[in-house]
Amino acid sequence: MTDADPAGGLDARERPPRLVYDDDCGFCTWCAEYAAARGEFELVGFEELTPDQLARLPDDYEECAHLLTAERVHSCGEAIEETLARVETPSRFLARAFRRLPGNETVRESLYREVADRRALFGRVASRTPPARAPDGERERTVTQDRE
Repeated sequence: MTDADPAGGLDARERPPRLVYDDDCGFCTWCAEYAAARGEFELVGFEELTPDQLARLPDDYEECAHLLTAERVHSCGEAIEETLARVETPSRFLARAFRRLPGNETVRESLYREVADRRALFGRVASRTPPARAPDGERERTVTQDRE
């Protein structure tokens, strides 16, 4: 990973974590935008990954979400747990408490996989037009409206 960010000029340690998600999934898009509206994250869809970001991810990166920080790559359930621990909602306290439970990794990853494998079902309750399917310009307008 390089320390310089050509797009923003920030040192890697100064950038917000990058939440990498499936930008062709309505439920995934809703989840990513929910987190970004309540915490400091840069959203990066699979289609937008740079070569440097791809190099940090596992080969099967399209199997789950990831949170890229300056120090680590959190993947799958761990990425969601770390994201929830960083948002400005009460869920951050639950995520931090969950970390203290014995065997939490097994439960976390199983739960993540159960939800991920049923994204279409969860998308009936919470969904946004994925960037990969949105007409040009619509995505920016939608994210801006959510933050107002």
